[in-house]
Amino acid sequence: MSTVLFFLIPIGLLATAAILGAGLYSLAKGGAFAKENSNKLMRLRVAAQAITIAVMLVFLIVIGKGAGS
Repeated sequence: MSTVLFFLIPIGLLATAAILGAGLYSLAKGGAFAKENSNKLMRLRVAAQAITIAVMLVFLIVIGKGAGS
């Protein structure tokens, strides 16, 4: 279980960074794409961050319980 969580953390971090990069590019470019997608990208980034943080917390709980044994 902890191995799966260990590999999900970098995937979540990369996904968050990619979404952030797309959002920054969208804002820098401006135009119709930015108007239509800026808010959607921001919400998607926040969701990706929340999921990644939740996976990190579960990972810490799992390895913390394993250390006591």
